[in-house]
Amino acid sequence: MTKPIIRRYEPEDWSRLWPLLHSTFAAGDTYAFAPDSTEAEIKKVWIEAPLATYVVFADDGSLLGTYKLQSNQPGLGSHVSNCGYVVAANARGQGIASTMCEHSQAEAIRLGFKAMQFNLVVSTNEVAVRLWKKHGFAIVGTLPGAFQHKVKGYVDAYVMFKPLAA
Repeated sequence: MTKPIIRRYEPEDWSRLWPLLHSTFAAGDTYAFAPDSTEAEIKKVWIEAPLATYVVFADDGSLLGTYKLQSNQPGLGSHVSNCGYVVAANARGQGIASTMCEHSQAEAIRLGFKAMQFNLVVSTNEVAVRLWKKHGFAIVGTLPGAFQHKVKGYVDAYVMFKPLAA
């Protein structure tokens, strides 16, 4: 595969993005969104609320993933960014999440953020935990039983943090 194309979300992307987000959240194993979240609810959280949303495509035009970038907190905490990433099932294991993580950090720096924080990394999502650590994120807190996994029940979640260098 050639280098994926990452660009800002455009409204015509929604028809392909919605099934990816819906299936990811319905799985109930990595995101805190209710598995039965509506299209309108997800669109508000993934498209309307963030500072920016990005989509990732292969050179053949197939959707590989998406991420959203926003302030982690308003006001005096707004210098810390927050991201959420989703990779298409058929694109997993191809470095897409890693590429999005690198891109999101560069975008966060470009937009003036000083750090990035992930608020709820599900402990059983070992691939993500390992990847974020590889990209320099540290677990700065463990939230005992904070995630209600659809299959495994209540599991821990991590807060992960990384200062961003300009």
